[in-house]
Amino acid sequence: MAAKFSIKTTSSFFIDLCLTVILFFTLSCFSADPDPLQDICVADLNSTIHINGFPCKPEREVTSDDFFYSGLMNGASTANPEGFGLKLGDVTAFPGLNTQGLTVNRIDLAPGGIIPFHVHPRASEANFLLEGKLFFGFITTADVLYAKFMEPGELNIIPRGLVHFAANVGPGKAIVIAILNSQNPGIARIPNNLFNSTPTIPDYILAKNFRVDEKVIAIIKSKFAPNSSLSSTGTWKDILVF
Repeated sequence: MAAKFSIKTTSSFFIDLCLTVILFFTLSCFSADPDPLQDICVADLNSTIHINGFPCKPEREVTSDDFFYSGLMNGASTANPEGFGLKLGDVTAFPGLNTQGLTVNRIDLAPGGIIPFHVHPRASEANFLLEGKLFFGFITTADVLYAKFMEPGELNIIPRGLVHFAANVGPGKAIVIAILNSQNPGIARIPNNLFNSTPTIPDYILAKNFRVDEKVIAIIKSKFAPNSSLSSTGTWKDILVF
């Protein structure tokens, strides 16, 4: 009975994932990346050549395994201050995505966990809630908040480059499938950018921006340990938590 339940759960997970990807990427115009100029271009992650993307692996070295990925089947650890775990499905984890203009990530949130304020400079984002209940929102450049409590099966869209966030407001864990229309969408985590940059932003500048005393800024900065796994160098790797 347990085996049947496991098979059903896994099957439902991937059906939901496939439907979400198809919905968001049926039209090529949704991609933020340039169109591919060949059928396949599996990323050669070991190449020393630096281009806008990754060089192609020699086609004679390409196998079927390059186009299949099981990295999202299990969630990441949420044992961190945000209660947030990310499993990557971008080109660095799944080289077959190279030139395809697509990233698919799995986000797990513990009860009370959050997805911190952040932006993706190179991609729009669709989020499909598989499990749990979330308060999900984004803020426009006119400082307008668009947000809603999401139930399992609901989908949202986050426009490219806008600040967004989520909070698990349910009694149990939450699982989100995040689909972005770039193989390397980039990420700027707002709290880390402001309070854990290298070199650090002077306290008086932050104090002036937030209209608080410099002592408040110093306290906030002390909460962000330098060189931690939650640093702000602007890549997905910075928030990958196993």
